[in-house]
Amino acid sequence: MNIAIGLVGGLGLFLFGMIYMGDGLQKAAGNKMKDILAALTKNKLMGVLVGTLVTGVIQSSTATTVMVIGFVNAGLMNLNQAVGIIMGANVGTTVTALLVSLSINQIATFLVGVGVAIFLIAKKRKVKNMAEVVIGFGILFIGMNIMQTAMGPLESNPVFINLISNFNNPFLGILVGFVMTAILQSSSATTGLLIAVAATGVISFEQAYPIVFGQNIGTCVTALIASVGANKTAKRAAVIHLLFNVTGTILFMLFLRVPVQRVVYLLAPVYVPRQIAFGHIFFNIVNVIILFPFSDWLVKASELLIRKDGRETDSITKYIDERILAAHSIALTQTAKEVLHLGNLVMEQFETAKNALFENNEELVYKVFEQEKKINKLNKAILEYLVKLDKVSLTSAEKDKLFVLMNTTSDIERVGDHVDNIGELVLDKIENSSDFSEEATMEIENMFNMTMEAYRISLNALAGAKSDLCNTVVKYEEDIDKMYKALRKNHIDRLNNLICNPNAGIVFLDMISNLERIGDHSLNIAEYILEVV
Repeated sequence: MNIAIGLVGGLGLFLFGMIYMGDGLQKAAGNKMKDILAALTKNKLMGVLVGTLVTGVIQSSTATTVMVIGFVNAGLMNLNQAVGIIMGANVGTTVTALLVSLSINQIATFLVGVGVAIFLIAKKRKVKNMAEVVIGFGILFIGMNIMQTAMGPLESNPVFINLISNFNNPFLGILVGFVMTAILQSSSATTGLLIAVAATGVISFEQAYPIVFGQNIGTCVTALIASVGANKTAKRAAVIHLLFNVTGTILFMLFLRVPVQRVVYLLAPVYVPRQIAFGHIFFNIVNVIILFPFSDWLVKASELLIRKDGRETDSITKYIDERILAAHSIALTQTAKEVLHLGNLVMEQFETAKNALFENNEELVYKVFEQEKKINKLNKAILEYLVKLDKVSLTSAEKDKLFVLMNTTSDIERVGDHVDNIGELVLDKIENSSDFSEEATMEIENMFNMTMEAYRISLNALAGAKSDLCNTVVKYEEDIDKMYKALRKNHIDRLNNLICNPNAGIVFLDMISNLERIGDHSLNIAEYILEVV
């Protein structure tokens, strides 16, 4: 029981330390994560370097691969770019194994103390972030030390020794590594456990090495699960990750295991934990070197396994994906694109409603209603995403941007509601044959054009955060208010003089009221932007 308590507690501290350290590094990196991705080109070698660097920062190849699936699903990158990052992620994760193989347990507690002191004293956010890195680093080793201490009594336990002796079968080792990693959802955690066992001296590197192979396959399970619900291209990215690790395991089992083991014994003749770390590094680097020239084949193989069947429906969103929330600066940029996507859908709906009115086209009215359903679904998806994004650590500037996006999304959706109301009014006009007078038609066309232009400029201001365009919207909204009052007075005069049909008069007044409200929402969008530029 004491062994189980120490093992579970140590593993918990190990994982917490690893995650805390990774979060600190990522916050310290800030927008550099976005810049790193922006620097990525179709050059797959650059992708390998980016994958290695990002995984080294966030301390998880699984998290990197899941983010890549999100990037592919959101259209941020294609498969040719993704394959390089996936390969690099496998190399980057070896940093964790190398760290935990170091014998610095004695200073781990001291590091936590120093980190906490810096965190409490520091005023600057960047210094606090680096303090979190130090704290996480220390906790990681404390957890590792607890696991090793808990495993100590097993060194003389005949049942455990007998169990470990079965690992002489390398295929059993692969299976154990796969199952453990699939359950823990972290190859780093499994590596930590393996090193803790190795520190007791009951397992040799030759027995442990196949377990490392299994860990690399097991870590693909999380990515495969993450690809559920994504598009076909994102699913192929997850399959590429699996193919890469399975192919690498086959190569090592058939040809490379023994030669690499000899090299490892030369570098670390005695200490098994360090042998495991070196073996892990060689496994991933050698696989990248061998398989990198054949990366196009991996892409083609994934396309053969995940075929287009014509049944895949387009996602309501184009740019956002929950799998990229970890890279919050990128997620925020993608959300801004999605909000503009929503705005443009409403603009299309607006144009459809205008055409329906002046063409007396009932079919176009029903198109307006269909567009409204799509807009509502997209609005809901964006707001849910923004709420999740609001829960991550953001800079002051990013919070301002989030504030603008949150509020403008609601205003854009309200514009869609008013356009939908106009569609209902057009349908009523058509069904009751309530035609406008020539003067009323000219007036409402002018108000349509002015309101549509104000809304269009507000979207352009949102796209570029331009204060001059916002000021233009303010002027337009003032003119729309004046026009609304003038048109309302003119139309009431026409009704009193029996120039217009009463039914048409009601439709006219309700329609200009909805257009005036659209002008108000366009003004709201501009004012939100002016608050932060």
